[in-house]
Amino acid sequence: MNTAEQLEQNEKYEEAYVEYKKILMHKPDDVDTLTRTAHVALILGNKSDAKQLYARILEVDPSNIMAHEQLLDIFVDEDKFKYYLLRGNLHALQQQMSYANSDYKKAISHAKDQQEALPARYLHAGLCEGQEKYQEAIDEYLRIADYDEKNPMVYVKLAELYEKTEGIISAIQTLERGKKDCGFTEYDEVLAGLYIRNSQPEKALALTKNELTKARALFDMGENDKGYDILISVKDKYGLENTYHSLMAQYYFQKGMYEDAFKEIDEFEKLAPNSPLIYQMRALIYEQKGDSFNEHINWGKYNILRNDKDVALNEYMTAYRFDNKNSDLIETIASLLEAEGDKTKACEFYERLADVDPKNTLALEKLVEFRESIGDKYGALDYLEKLKTLDPRNKFVEENYDRIQNGSGMGGEGLLSVFKNIFGKRMR
Repeated sequence: MNTAEQLEQNEKYEEAYVEYKKILMHKPDDVDTLTRTAHVALILGNKSDAKQLYARILEVDPSNIMAHEQLLDIFVDEDKFKYYLLRGNLHALQQQMSYANSDYKKAISHAKDQQEALPARYLHAGLCEGQEKYQEAIDEYLRIADYDEKNPMVYVKLAELYEKTEGIISAIQTLERGKKDCGFTEYDEVLAGLYIRNSQPEKALALTKNELTKARALFDMGENDKGYDILISVKDKYGLENTYHSLMAQYYFQKGMYEDAFKEIDEFEKLAPNSPLIYQMRALIYEQKGDSFNEHINWGKYNILRNDKDVALNEYMTAYRFDNKNSDLIETIASLLEAEGDKTKACEFYERLADVDPKNTLALEKLVEFRESIGDKYGALDYLEKLKTLDPRNKFVEENYDRIQNGSGMGGEGLLSVFKNIFGKRMR
């Protein structure tokens, strides 16, 4: 126990307060010391210092419940705006969003003017956006724009929301209005990116200062070699960015240089291993090469990463039509069907997998489970015999063999072994 804590325990609060302040000079962000100092300040009736100390705690630890509660006690009769603002934050931390929304609205109504109300408006707008109440968020940001007209990010947020609710053209118009009415240039690159996505590369090229966006715009305008020249000139600057390699891949694709495009996609994958774009680019190349199997395999992977499993399954089934002996593909289809709850169809593909790859233990284990689930103990035991032959120490066999064998009523070595004993060489 340090000197300050000892003094506090002995109720020598003024001396303790002095000692705590000394500690804070060396550890200004220590939450425990800040908390103890604020507590002593309240005991001494020093609300002003206590408010500053609890506010400092929230700067260091924004989710500190105790600091919120102490400030609420201080502000409840002193400042209704801050009281409801803090109570909204506390309810948001506790995932009580409807209460938080109500508190932010009350804070706005208790603000002494529109400038003071702005923090509550921003929090209310952000909360509405997080709850996907997009129109309510738009309405709030529009009110914010009337009083915080020098903040370009208000227009960026409005553009994001309008794109979700009305489409990309509304987003573009919002940012263009901000440029025209307020002279904003801070979001030029955001607007240039929207121009690219809306097939307006000429406008993007005129606006952007980013070399990669310029190259992309030139590609979209059919000026492939000019775009390529820019990329080569900035390789040292952007060579470690995934966008650089996706653009290089796009150039080689448009030139029909598919092997070079594949190399760039490989580089892109190293930098962004979970991007669906990897498989989209590969699928487009395989399509041009006339490789339907790999085209649909990559579209399948693309949709898996986008969490569109139904579309992915359709792509894999199409690929299966071109190669019905690819064990990796068959296993993928089986697992997707199983995840969808179609165990019967999944079983058909696990049977196919076992035919194509007789040593595939996963397929055999899945078939054991399926056969047992439909009451076919003999079928389950048959697949267990195959697993046991492949690997007598297989953990799945050890855990299930005796139970299923006894449940089948066969005993001995199982149905397959019995048949072999009865018919001998005729079983071969």
